[in-house]
Formats: sequence, C-alpha cells, structure tokens
Amino acid sequence: MAIQWYPGHMTQARKKAEETMEFTDMVIEVLDARVPEASHNPVINEMRLFRQRPNLKILNKADLADPKATEAWLNYFNNLPNTKAVALSCKKAGDAKKIVAHCRKLTPHRGTHLKPLRALIMGIPNVGKSTLMNALLNRRVAKVGDEPAVTKSQQRFEIDATFSITDTPGMMWPKIAYESDGYMLAASHAIGRNAVIDEDVAVFLADNLLKTYPDLINARYKLDAMKIDVTQIDGVDLLEAIAKRRSYKRHDSLWDMEKTAVAFLTDYRSGAIGRVSLETPLSRQAMMQANLPVIAETIETELAPETLADDLS
Repeated sequence: MAIQWYPGHMTQARKKAEETMEFTDMVIEVLDARVPEASHNPVINEMRLFRQRPNLKILNKADLADPKATEAWLNYFNNLPNTKAVALSCKKAGDAKKIVAHCRKLTPHRGTHLKPLRALIMGIPNVGKSTLMNALLNRRVAKVGDEPAVTKSQQRFEIDATFSITDTPGMMWPKIAYESDGYMLAASHAIGRNAVIDEDVAVFLADNLLKTYPDLINARYKLDAMKIDVTQIDGVDLLEAIAKRRSYKRHDSLWDMEKTAVAFLTDYRSGAIGRVSLETPLSRQAMMQANLPVIAETIETELAPETLADDLS
C-alpha cells in the first residue's frame, strides 16, 4: 500500500514559503541523516532553484545514522552545485553553532549590518528544525514535539545583528513518487500516524534492517538465544520473534503484533537498535533503476491520447 500524507495546512505553508524566499539569501534544508534523499522535499528544491538560492543541507540525527552511509551522502551532496552538506546532531552542544559559519561561507556578499544574512530553514516534518532553532539561539523559542507537523506557522529570529533565520512549518509534497520512500518516512516518524499502518511499516523496516544490519538485529533481540538464524527470516518472522521474547500477548492469547510493531519502530527511532541508515547513494540508485518501468508506464498513461483529449476538453 502506497503511503501519502499531505495535510491541508501544508498548501498554505508552501505558498508562504515561496513568498518569503524572495526576501531571503539562502536555504537551510534539514534532512534525516538515516534517509537523506527520501526526506528531501523536491518542492523545496524547485523553489530554491527558481530563486537561485544557495543551499546548506543539514543531515540531522547523524548520531543515529550509519557513519559510513552518512559519509557517502556527504560526498554525494557536496558535489552538487551551490550546495554544502554537513552532518550533525542538533542535540549535541556546539554542533548547531557550526551552521552559522557554513551559512556565511555560502553567502559571502551578505552578513553585515547594512546587508544582514537572511536564511530560510526548511524541511519535512519531524526532522529536527525546531530543535535546531532552539540550539542556535540557546533558548527554547520553537515548539518541539514527538508528532510530525508541530510547527504550523513561520517564525523569524535574530541570531545577531548581521544574521536572521526564518523557521518554517514542516512541509511535505503532494505525491510521494516511490513507495519505499513513503515507508522510510513513516518509519522515521515524518508522516502522521493516521496515514499509516504501524505493522506494515514495521515489516518494511524489519526487512530492510535484516538485509543491511543483521548483526545489530541479532544483538538487539538476542535471536541466537531463541535458536533463530537471522539470515533465514523475514520481517514478519522477526516481529513474531520479538513478540514471543517480550511476551506481547493480546487478551485472546494471540501475539500482539500491533504492540510489537510500535515497540520495534520506537527502537529504530530512538537508536536502540544501533546506528543504521535505510538508504545509501548506491541503494538509492538501484531503487530508482528498479522503478524505471513503473515510472515509464505512469508517464505513458498520463500522456495517452484520450487523457490529453480529456485535459483539453
């Protein structure tokens, strides 16, 4: 089942961001370091390129991500034009402070009392924009929550007399193109729970981690002690094993798979499983190649003569 989530207030947030970008000098885009490309909103890039604004990509939550995967993503992003990428954790003292220096390097023509540097901070819900703002200003100015889309309106803050930042609401885009992106975003808690089925997301996540981090899964859930070969199971098997190990039973004595799914997702989101990433530049490329036939079929359908006739009538 494809996951889509685009609450009504995000249309207004997009319109307001487009208006504000005209009067800003650069974009700070906050990404989830575990899913950097999946958490990149293509609409933000469209707006930024239209206004020709430089881009500082923040791979936040880097303390939860696989360091090797993060390094590969930094190399990839830093080869893009007019872009600088850095990895950090906004919860670590001092990490956020480095952002100011990177912003100034990207906009050497701004940053004086006469021409203050004006940055626009953007990203999808729940990637840590508000936490970043609080760290930059060293005080609680932005509301932080566990649920996505906590921030609902723009807020402008003065870092100093030569630098200001406008914080924007988390913004999704109307249609997630790749099914796996929807599941990765749901696993990372960027999508509202009303739009997902936790058990489906947990199975997707379990399948992913069993392939890429079997040793971490084995260590976290002690599968050896249960005489389970981590290389011979799938996501459903793993969730059942976790339910049995933790004695998650329903009132009817069946295993409580919903409770297990939530517990497994919480382990991933908190870093209890270990430092893991759900995508790398190479895996991203492979996924896109595998989806080429689907994309081609979609384009062909959209451009069919009868479709064009309908559009013109």
